[in-house]
Amino acid sequence: MAEAAPGMDARAVAAESEGQVAAQRKTEAQADLPLLRIERVAKRFGSFRAVDGVSLDVRAGEFFALLGPSGCGKTTLLRMLAGFETPDEGRILLGGKDIAKVLPHERPVNMMFQNYALFPHLSVRDNIAFGLKRAGMARADIGKRVAEMVALVKLEGLEKRKPDQLSGGQRQRVALARSLARRPQVLLLDEPLAALDKKLRESTQLELMELQRRLGLTFIIVTHDQQEAMTVASRIGVMDAGRLDQVATPRELYEAPASRWIAEFVGDINLFDGQVESRDQGRLRVVTRDAGTVVVAEPRQPIGKTAVAVAIRPEKVKLSRRGPAADAVNAHAINRLEGVVTDISYLGGMTTYKVRLDSGAVVRSAMANTARIDMDAYGLSQRVVAWFTPDDCLVLDQ
Repeated sequence: MAEAAPGMDARAVAAESEGQVAAQRKTEAQADLPLLRIERVAKRFGSFRAVDGVSLDVRAGEFFALLGPSGCGKTTLLRMLAGFETPDEGRILLGGKDIAKVLPHERPVNMMFQNYALFPHLSVRDNIAFGLKRAGMARADIGKRVAEMVALVKLEGLEKRKPDQLSGGQRQRVALARSLARRPQVLLLDEPLAALDKKLRESTQLELMELQRRLGLTFIIVTHDQQEAMTVASRIGVMDAGRLDQVATPRELYEAPASRWIAEFVGDINLFDGQVESRDQGRLRVVTRDAGTVVVAEPRQPIGKTAVAVAIRPEKVKLSRRGPAADAVNAHAINRLEGVVTDISYLGGMTTYKVRLDSGAVVRSAMANTARIDMDAYGLSQRVVAWFTPDDCLVLDQ
């Protein structure tokens, strides 16, 4: 507690101390707030509800991805963050301030468009400088900032070129540099790598991640590419029909999807519909139509229905000629499905197999190619056992 200065009574000292404590608590509370908070935001176009009551927190310095199929509302949400659309309902808070009605050029947010939106008649240098000139920055400072951005995205020596003299990857870097030049608090990226070929897209993803870490900025990327979202983002929000269905880390999203739809949308998966027959010691016995009785680990969140879907990722389905060795795993816990190999796809690092079960259903397996020449590889029409453990399975509501 503060000591009383000459002429101050105890009540004044107490009031001063309480004020200091309140100020400290307010500072701590503000520190816990997310940089960006979206509260029940909705946007309609006529009778169509493009964004339907979305709420989301994004932390400072986070690389966040909005993932979903075309028409799910992710780009509309991004445009509201940028200021190009105004929400019909809800609030958008940046640093605790509502920016829903702030003009685009007046908010500390910048957006990199899918087609890059470069000015064809301007050089690389002038494209990057464009926003700085509109903001009224001094000419000398513009020169320094442009040079900084050119170095940041590794475009040295190309400053005088026009966009049509650049490769697709170089144009993407110019657009990125222009978006970063005004040092926004949040950078929005709308399918920024869609126009690049696969190899360039993969290398650019890594460069984006490194750039985001180095600058410490908040990036929000919109994409329909699941692999891209899982590569670059620390968290992913999956959207469908204008709603945000799940927000999770890439691992959580893949290993513990919140719904059957998300399980099917994110990655490849085998699904068997069935009925829960019994529960015993943390295991469920599920009688399925296509795979017989399957033993699965009981999920942490209790399943309220007896009608469920058993889901298994292909890389968790092993193949063998006679089934697993008896000492490999607890024998009674193994799920065994017999069938015939009908399709083989060699993908370099792994091989995927389709196995037609005796029931007629197809199960997919993805196995790593750990040897240069695998003498034990399986052939077409070969009879095999596809097996997996209870812990390999997910249980989802139908």
